[in-house]
Amino acid sequence: MTSTTSKGIPYPQSTDHTRLWEHFQNLAQAADGLMFGNVDRQVFTSSGTWTRPAGAIMVHVRVQAGGGGSGGVPSTGSGQAACAAGGSGGEYAEGWLTPATTGASVAVTVGTGGAGGPAGNNSGSDGGSSSFGSLITCNGGGGSAGMSATSSSASVGASNGGQGGVGGDLHLPGGDGGNGQVIAGLPVKYNNGGASMLGSMRRASGVSATTTTGFTGYSYGGGASGPANGASQSAVAGSPGAPGIVIVTTYTA
Repeated sequence: MTSTTSKGIPYPQSTDHTRLWEHFQNLAQAADGLMFGNVDRQVFTSSGTWTRPAGAIMVHVRVQAGGGGSGGVPSTGSGQAACAAGGSGGEYAEGWLTPATTGASVAVTVGTGGAGGPAGNNSGSDGGSSSFGSLITCNGGGGSAGMSATSSSASVGASNGGQGGVGGDLHLPGGDGGNGQVIAGLPVKYNNGGASMLGSMRRASGVSATTTTGFTGYSYGGGASGPANGASQSAVAGSPGAPGIVIVTTYTA
């Protein structure tokens, strides 16, 4: 009589008269079915459905939410300026799952980047959430506020970093957006977009003292940097955050 371990590897009992070569053959075949042999990788840059490949042993999932958009700035008068802050990066998570946990297929949601605020003192939108079914979820980065025309004020960058997702083995919030500030009628431009795990920090708007737009967040999941206005300039819209991504790697027999 042959018994098996909890992972399905057979071994002979004392009353088993199986010949040694037969036992070793069974042992090799059983172990072969538990060892990683091939890799199947499915990359989602838009929402869809993951289908479990044949012979799956373990599934590694990486989920990145979208980054936040930056706010806009209004037109300015003489001696005024405006400098909107940057959006924050989206949350990231990853985890190892068994085929029994995933089931045969899983709905995948990829969060879009948050829209930039319209021209004027208008906030940018939050980035979209990304998820691997209900097993791993991540929240999008925060959109930043706009700024009114002023001679001296500050606009604080989005700081929620897309926290609060669930599932998986690891969660990392996105980086905060940089602040916008006006001092003595001049915009101080350190209004960078926040980084994400899969997207670098986006540099602040340009060094010009007139009108400068922000920059779209870096893929994947980075926040947008904010726009800025010097004196006597027209209103400028904010910029969008970067979309997220979901990467599912399955190790098969």
